[in-house]
Amino acid sequence: MKRMIIASLFLITACKEEKKEIQPQAPQESVSQKTETGISENKRDESGEAKKWLEKSIENYFKADLGNLDEEMQKITTKEYYDYKTDAMNVDMDVDGSLTLKEFQNKWKNKFDVRKAGINSGFLISGQDWEEIKVSKCEQVLESIPFSKSDPVMFIFDVILSDKKLKSEYPVEIEVIKQNDSFLIANVSQE
Repeated sequence: MKRMIIASLFLITACKEEKKEIQPQAPQESVSQKTETGISENKRDESGEAKKWLEKSIENYFKADLGNLDEEMQKITTKEYYDYKTDAMNVDMDVDGSLTLKEFQNKWKNKFDVRKAGINSGFLISGQDWEEIKVSKCEQVLESIPFSKSDPVMFIFDVILSDKKLKSEYPVEIEVIKQNDSFLIANVSQE
């Protein structure tokens, strides 16, 4: 009898399947992955969309009729940046509403880096004449993470605009925000 019990135990342990523990996996949060450059990759690739939008918007702006440039600028910029840049272009000019340099600095110093406003320069480029402006470099250097849902996502791009016919290059840093499912230029840093 003893042998039978021992044989039965061997048989039971030999035939017994290993139990594999199945651990329930916690649902993964949609956390942005960081690339080698430290820029997060969104599932929808918002940064790629912002880059394409920026390149297309810049080139379309410079293809527009000269009489429509102001209207085109308003379409692709935030209202606040449009007002700021308009003031910067008109500093010490003999036009209605123009400001002195000191008045300009006092008005905008809390919202923008007035040293990089591109005072008396045009929108995006310092040159007054151009033939064909192309984006020769557009590299994302930063993507912000909004503190709340009401804050826009911001992308900063290092951009070089080139006019090969006039042999000119214009390096700028452009902030693009995503607001209400569309992109807008929120600032351009020009030397």
